[in-house]
Amino acid sequence: MLLYGVWQDANLTVKYTDIDYNVFTDAARFVWEGSSPYKRSTYRYTPFLAWLLTPNIWLHHTFGKWLFVACDCLVGYLIICITKGRGLSDQAAANYSALWLLNPQVANISTRGSAESVVCASVMAAFYAFQRKQVALGSVLFGLAVHLKIYPIIYALPLLIVLDSRVFSTNSRHTGNAMLNRSRSALGHILGLVNIHRVTFFAASAGIFLFLNAVMYCIYGMEFVDETYLYHVTRKDHRHNYSMWFLPIYLTFQSPASLTMGLLSFLPQAVVVTSLGFAFGKDLYFAAFAQTFAFVAYNKVCTAQYFMWYICFLPVIWPYNSQKLVAKGLVVLGVWFGSQALYLQQAYRLEFLGENTFTLLWAAGLVIFVANNWVLQQIISTQRIAPLFNLADGKSDSSSSKHKKDE
Repeated sequence: MLLYGVWQDANLTVKYTDIDYNVFTDAARFVWEGSSPYKRSTYRYTPFLAWLLTPNIWLHHTFGKWLFVACDCLVGYLIICITKGRGLSDQAAANYSALWLLNPQVANISTRGSAESVVCASVMAAFYAFQRKQVALGSVLFGLAVHLKIYPIIYALPLLIVLDSRVFSTNSRHTGNAMLNRSRSALGHILGLVNIHRVTFFAASAGIFLFLNAVMYCIYGMEFVDETYLYHVTRKDHRHNYSMWFLPIYLTFQSPASLTMGLLSFLPQAVVVTSLGFAFGKDLYFAAFAQTFAFVAYNKVCTAQYFMWYICFLPVIWPYNSQKLVAKGLVVLGVWFGSQALYLQQAYRLEFLGENTFTLLWAAGLVIFVANNWVLQQIISTQRIAPLFNLADGKSDSSSSKHKKDE
């Protein structure tokens, strides 16, 4: 697909490469010339990404796409490692990784020049480190992921839940007695929530996040903070997208009400995402999937690139779902794809035929929102929660997958 994209860009009027990739390349050129990446309008990312893509300028303009594809492959490898670590056979792990590696939507997004795979790789590497009880390494990778794109911060809640003292204890009886004694008082219960692993997670992840931000701030000043973080809080996107918020924001774009509406949209999103983190926190991968799915569905801006944020978790959680690819599973997939097809039909009429379909686009966005909520509900209702660790012995909970080794 990458090589085909090079051909299409050179020979056809409609370009294969996403506009974001051109933005990345322009920003990298400014960095290579010793200037600020924010001289490129619409560059709203960390300068670290522009630095990473400077080979686009001095090596080859497709370097970034090859990097993104390499990150896709790294995610696929990590999926194999994660699923094998949870008890699946080599063949089963490879089969599930194919849900990512052979997914045409994933391949299309990366080869068109979207950088989402870099963030996905950072998140999956962090989670795998935590699965292997490498707390310091996982925390550093998590801090890097949050620096690259702020949304992974939502995973802090399930990670804190997973980092239970009993998981890392070498003497479960001693730990159990200590926990029993502390739980006899409210103060003891609160103090029991603090342990060396949670402190390490907070210190290391926050430390690397703040360090990277401090470096960027020293070089680029307040412009870095405004464009990388604050912009996304007050963002008002008047272009049509999958979000149900797009039309209300579009109609009030020049009004102060637009900013208020954008800020209010965070409230239901925050409530749902936090609730899912609490509810499924012991199953780190499923909690992250459910949180991300809801985060994208409720976000005030939603594009196809965002789907990669939760698709990377799907191969890891699917062994524990009873639907598999039976009839009901196909219905769920049909509803998810069908709602998007309905929207894209209206978007085509607007963009290519010049028809006024704004109201229909908004209605299609509502259909997508309802469909996504229904799909998430269906997945949750058929999901068997598999805690990342067995608190009885502190080991990674692989026993719940052993019967699946021959899949």
